[in-house]
Amino acid sequence: MSSRSRLRIVSIAHPATSSEAGRLRYRHLAARPDVDLHLVMPEVWKEFGRTITAPPADDGFPVHRLPIRLSEAGPMKWYLHFYPALHRLLRELDPDVIHLWEEPWSIVALQAQLLRGRAALVLEVDQNILKRLPPPFETIRKYVLGRTDHILSRSPEATRVVQARGYSGPVTPIGYGVDLATFTPAGDGTRRTAGATLRLGYVGRLVPEKGLDDALEALARSRSAATLSILGEGPHEAHLRRRVAELGLGERVTIQGWAPPAEVAAFLRGLDALLLLTRTTDAVREQFGRVIIEAQACAIPVIGSTCGAIPDVVGDGGWIVPERDPAALSGLIDALSGEPAELAARGKAARANVLRRFTYDAVAVAIETACRAADQARSSAHVGRPQSLQTSC
Repeated sequence: MSSRSRLRIVSIAHPATSSEAGRLRYRHLAARPDVDLHLVMPEVWKEFGRTITAPPADDGFPVHRLPIRLSEAGPMKWYLHFYPALHRLLRELDPDVIHLWEEPWSIVALQAQLLRGRAALVLEVDQNILKRLPPPFETIRKYVLGRTDHILSRSPEATRVVQARGYSGPVTPIGYGVDLATFTPAGDGTRRTAGATLRLGYVGRLVPEKGLDDALEALARSRSAATLSILGEGPHEAHLRRRVAELGLGERVTIQGWAPPAEVAAFLRGLDALLLLTRTTDAVREQFGRVIIEAQACAIPVIGSTCGAIPDVVGDGGWIVPERDPAALSGLIDALSGEPAELAARGKAARANVLRRFTYDAVAVAIETACRAADQARSSAHVGRPQSLQTSC
């Protein structure tokens, strides 16, 4: 057991490079009084055709921006990278716990497992579809999960996946957090009035799996004059624009490109409800849906599909419709167009859902709780071993 007064956690996370949302959680974790946090991220990350350079060191706690290798190799490119300097860094820091925001089949997860020394290993997992991985990833997953001390799981489905592949230890649920300083309700107290046009919106990638075709079909069927504003980019955009024209929705549907978080928040505040109609496929099952909590933090309720984690995340801050069912969605749109009080009530419940479950403080507590439990369990097991085995570790 460490003689340090604070728990030293080394967290390894490529999402911390690519988004401000991926870093904010660590500021809250580092602010915990009994945590000594060191964050490891790639100094350069490539994602969705973008090359992202790690931000400057202004986080208020130690951040190690390290070179990586194999950042773009093969079809599993997000999972092949590793850190050549990680061995030296872990030897210098001697952490109590290594926390990985990486999937268990990744090369960096294998690297951390092999280099962990005395540290406990905590894995944060999202994957909620059980499928056999190509070599060597299935072998890596089983090896890492068989030696992991604690799992932080995004959903019950993600828990079932790791358990099906050999993990049998403790699990702590964890959500995503939302920046409450950016994603805030409208300050003027504006409420939609009876008879006003229902304003629907979507934020995210423009791909078939997100169900925007269903949204367009529902609008075309609806008796109301509801509108749909789309904020995002992706390969499905040209098809969506054609469908808008074919369905005669040119005056009711707009599409615009990506925007920074403050503009996304302003966009969300201009809606009556957000849509997230993800369709389940062999390769896609919604793992969380971060935009749900961003909208709900703005007191905007969400109309979600039955896909993956969407119903659980939405909670009572919105409505759930069947996947690939434009008729059901159209009926809901017509009903909500005449119910401003229902929209307001669900918006209030949406904000409460976020404050109760999806703050960065809640994320920080979950990580610290899991890491502390893993450290204590590993330390107890170590103390209980014969002296000869303790010396050899």
